[in-house]
Amino acid sequence: MKVSARSHVPPFAVMQVLAAANARRAAGESVLNLCAGEPSSGAAEPVRERAIEILRSGDLGYTEALGAPGLREAIAGHYRRWYDVDVDPARVAVTTGSSGGFLLAFVAAFDVGDRVVLARPGYPAYRNILTALGCDVVELDCGPATRYQPTVDQLEALHAEAPVAGLVVASPANPTGTMIEAAELGALSRWCADHGVRLVSDEIYHGITYSGPGQSNGPAATTAARFLDDGAVVVNSFSKYWAMTGWRLGWLVLPDGLVAAVDALASNVALCPPALAQHAAVAAFTKEAYAAAAANVASYATSRALLLGRVGELGWDPVAPADGAFYLYGDVSRFLSAGPDDPRPADSVAYCERLLAETGVALTPGTDFDGVHGGAWVRLSFAAAPSTVATAVDRIVAWQALLLGA
Repeated sequence: MKVSARSHVPPFAVMQVLAAANARRAAGESVLNLCAGEPSSGAAEPVRERAIEILRSGDLGYTEALGAPGLREAIAGHYRRWYDVDVDPARVAVTTGSSGGFLLAFVAAFDVGDRVVLARPGYPAYRNILTALGCDVVELDCGPATRYQPTVDQLEALHAEAPVAGLVVASPANPTGTMIEAAELGALSRWCADHGVRLVSDEIYHGITYSGPGQSNGPAATTAARFLDDGAVVVNSFSKYWAMTGWRLGWLVLPDGLVAAVDALASNVALCPPALAQHAAVAAFTKEAYAAAAANVASYATSRALLLGRVGELGWDPVAPADGAFYLYGDVSRFLSAGPDDPRPADSVAYCERLLAETGVALTPGTDFDGVHGGAWVRLSFAAAPSTVATAVDRIVAWQALLLGA
């Protein structure tokens, strides 16, 4: 029997690296896992305690398809608290992780053949989900000149060639960590509204920023929830700031015109997101849980400062500005093979394979994020403890010195 054409998307390489790293650790090897964008702290105490209470009560039936009302109200309160934006809880859709949110949003917003624009480098699941849904994905080559983010001028040029149906942005972005300034996000939103283009804003790293207001009081990032009346869709998650990756819980903030469609789709696709995670996640918006998340961000900031202070030793040039999230994305070209007689790794995939095998450090090749230039780039996640990051850098620097001496 055949396999559908729509399923022919590349696998997410980071998960393959993670599996290889886990296998080595299970075999007793010393492995420093800096490949996955996964906070090492886990959910805050109030969330875990609430989950225990719920498990003991035995009340884990279905919730509404768009999520438990209490959680939707708590998410709306978060927008008032952090952004001073009033969001009607009826516009909030709780989803099975941000991944489930992207699927619902993309199906609701785009038809087969619609032209949807993404920045490159960028998170591969956008491209792969949209491709599987039959959309025409257009990648904008976004480098240092635009701080790895799309611009209105780039969109104008694309739209002049053929109509654009959607734009997906991320701020802070994965893998670069770069952010879209408030004025630029406003300009992108206005351009989208004026041209009938659906803006989808990935905000799952909000709160993990290294400039602007103190992280305990809110993010320096601007939310596209300010532009809901212009048709913007916001995607967020409990995975990153609240360190709840395995709980598989995210949310959408939707314009009125998409609420009914997402409700119908959600009830057919998954009935509802995980009930235990939903009820426990209400506690993520307590003072104690916010404080725990802010402490995590302070730890990431320590690791970030350590890395930026050692970029010269690493020899990765250039590196993307790590404004937010917890990634360092760098060019490792000088450590790659220059020809058939050069024993160094041929590309970033081979670089990461050899680095893991020879040092126990797991990084992600840039090919996950950029199919054109990613063969020369790698992503390091500094969501681990600062001591782990420091040891990993020591190993990488020593190993690269051997490569250059080969």
